[in-house]
Amino acid sequence: MLIRLSTLLAVVLPLVVADVVFLTPAPGATEPAGSTITVTWQDSNNAPLLTSLGGYTILLMVGGDTDATSQQVPTVPASIAGNHNLGKSITFTVPVTAGPPDKNAYFLKITSAPTSGGGTVVNYSQRFSVSGMTGVWLSPAIQAAFTATGGTLTAVPATVNTVTNGVPNAPPVGGGAADGQYGVSYQFQTTGLTKYAPMQLRPGSTITATNTAPLFPASLFTVAPTYLPTPSIVTTITQSVTFSVTSIVNPASPAPMPSDDMQKFLARWRD
Repeated sequence: MLIRLSTLLAVVLPLVVADVVFLTPAPGATEPAGSTITVTWQDSNNAPLLTSLGGYTILLMVGGDTDATSQQVPTVPASIAGNHNLGKSITFTVPVTAGPPDKNAYFLKITSAPTSGGGTVVNYSQRFSVSGMTGVWLSPAIQAAFTATGGTLTAVPATVNTVTNGVPNAPPVGGGAADGQYGVSYQFQTTGLTKYAPMQLRPGSTITATNTAPLFPASLFTVAPTYLPTPSIVTTITQSVTFSVTSIVNPASPAPMPSDDMQKFLARWRD
């Protein structure tokens, strides 16, 4: 299944709060497996505008209506990335065995980074079908999450914008806008000699979460069939510690020495 992506210009769809609005595949459309699928989107005129965005990654998704209950469908190549300012089109292939044939099981996810500043914005298409797929669900939980949506076309994850509001409504990719250079998603840092890696999140004092999905997506990569040129990035700087620790003296009295056989054992080594 060959997918071609191109960018159109601004027309606002009603009741959609997003900077990227997908046009095709149309909501509820059925695209045949093994043929070319054309994906197009446009600017919704909501900040951040496409003119202020640079790099992006696109994933084909399947499953429920949250990021935690949906999964990426394997594609060839595995890394589908581009730049809003360069060509505005990209192609990739999806094997017919990569996913299930269920109606309205699929949707697109696009993650964009601004040309300056930090944060990212994530937008989703509405659901569509791919006929002729022969694969199976990646897990029973993902299948159950899709079943719960009833195949409703608009039952997709909500937009996550950490570019305009500065306060993420979900864990941001690579940090928030306040993190400056560290807030730009790692795979979008494509210029200069240095990359900036965010600080690992500090664990909580108790384990309360039941969602074991990764906080951040895996780094994108492309398998090199031939020798690559000399890399342009030569240094990676990791963000400094972003939290503080306070220590206090333990006021409890020390426990007394043992007076049983253990005391006799320890006495043997007193010298």
